[in-house]
Amino acid sequence: MAIKNILVIGAGQMGAGIAEVCATAGYTVFLCDTSEQALEAGLARITKNLEKNVAKERISEADKTATLARFTFITQMSEATDIDLAIEAATENMAVKQAIFKQLDAFLPEHAILASNTSSLPITELAAVTKRPQQVIGMHFMNPVPVMKLVEIIRGLATKDEVYTAIEEMTHALKKTPVEVNDFPGFVSNRILMPMINEAIYTLYEGVASVEAIDDVMKLGMNHPMGPLTLADFIGLDTCLYIMETLYEGFGDSKYRPCPLLRKYVAAGWYGKKSGRGFYVYE
Repeated sequence: MAIKNILVIGAGQMGAGIAEVCATAGYTVFLCDTSEQALEAGLARITKNLEKNVAKERISEADKTATLARFTFITQMSEATDIDLAIEAATENMAVKQAIFKQLDAFLPEHAILASNTSSLPITELAAVTKRPQQVIGMHFMNPVPVMKLVEIIRGLATKDEVYTAIEEMTHALKKTPVEVNDFPGFVSNRILMPMINEAIYTLYEGVASVEAIDDVMKLGMNHPMGPLTLADFIGLDTCLYIMETLYEGFGDSKYRPCPLLRKYVAAGWYGKKSGRGFYVYE
């Protein structure tokens, strides 16, 4: 199952990052978003990152030019041709993702693999809306994609071994480390990370310590590179809430109940760094 041409759906932070690492590794990449503005922002993000790598002598100017030449920017998924792998990096919403997978299934070649960058939603449910569930798989990249080495590869109930092997080999080609994970809510990364963040929010909510103190304890006491509340702001509190709700609904266990303070911040529009305010205030 040779992979040469890749379609990435979504030109946001994750989608642009995935597209960048694929093009850098030599793949031909179609980057699709419904908004021209999002595509322009995605290209600007990719170009800036490549220029930074040239400045640090990680790549040459010729490498940068060659990488950018591998891109085609499109606003309709059906404009992509001869696709071997589609990676969906759209909003973390099951209805949105299922609609995309139905469209992909309708026009992509029979051999094409459909992958989702979902951070918590069931791959089996996404696969169920297609006529090729055996060719549906999860590829959960970490943020920021060009820097982080891990890719969680999630098998759906019907995913074929050959499809898993092809994606594992491709992940190595991206100079990432693949880790095989079964299809459970939150997979491994968010099943462990999000309850820790949620507990940190409860610790603040119950007045145990200040935002700064909670982060300092985890940075200085547990050697984490950043505190859980800073990390929550970086991820986006709306995303944290959505993943906690997915865990709570998926397992039906009260230990995954989202903290009321998290709900309150999201209701207020305090999403973290991207909105200018979360547990910290950003200029």
